[in-house]
Amino acid sequence: MKKYFAPSELIINEDGSVFHLHVRPEQLAHKVILVGDPGRVPLVASHFETKECDIQSREFRTITGTYKGKRISVVSTGIGCDNIDIVMNELDALVNIDFNTREEKDKLTSLELVRVGTCGGLQPYTPTGTFVLSEKSIGFDGLLNFYAGRNEVCDLEFEKAFKEHMNWNPLLCAPYVIDANPELTNRIAGTECVKGVTIACGGFFGPQGRELRIPLADPKQNEKVENFEYNGYRITNFEMESSALAGLARLLGHRATTVCMVIANRLAKEANTGYKGTIDNLIKLVVERI
Repeated sequence: MKKYFAPSELIINEDGSVFHLHVRPEQLAHKVILVGDPGRVPLVASHFETKECDIQSREFRTITGTYKGKRISVVSTGIGCDNIDIVMNELDALVNIDFNTREEKDKLTSLELVRVGTCGGLQPYTPTGTFVLSEKSIGFDGLLNFYAGRNEVCDLEFEKAFKEHMNWNPLLCAPYVIDANPELTNRIAGTECVKGVTIACGGFFGPQGRELRIPLADPKQNEKVENFEYNGYRITNFEMESSALAGLARLLGHRATTVCMVIANRLAKEANTGYKGTIDNLIKLVVERI
């Protein structure tokens, strides 16, 4: 018997679009570029030769078009793993659930998803302007812990070593370590990107070791993160979405990876706020290779 999804679980708008994204199944391409900022969606779409639709709902904006014969959708997610939970589940529903019968389709459609974003570098070899591709992600957000199958897709030995090194606070969400899709990762990386391990945080300030007026629970967090090494892997950068994207993609049967441009190096205590003009070079690379 096919799985049925009740209206309370899968909310479909009156126009046949999925609840948050307001996108209808026929409007989504199977190659998807994800960006955090809705304002970055038209920048990505400026490289398209044709455009089919431009849909805005809250922080979620979607443009679908073509580039060199490839049909691509660019979707903004807003900030954080909680928004990735919304976007990934709704994108999956658009291709793998029949919106007329509310039943799971017989054949899985696997999406190809690349997140293009910005991040903070954590190593001397990741100065501002570096393109870092998240080969592995460590989720500080705890999102994947709510889903069955989490242990089957995560690197449990890596998790164990990381928690021991950090003397992990039991009040925090259990971190999870997840690999991006290796084929997609290698294709996007080429020779222009540094492959590394990314920590996806549940916030921009305290969770990333930034202290303003509230003292940090662990003032040495970033120092321990920078010094961590496991089987040749070092932690290269902080951002806020890669773990949820890679984890949900693995559980749902999609292929995903994240590539970010470093706009601040936490080790050197330097930042580049004028990055918006140069991130287009990274966008061009992804549009070409997806």
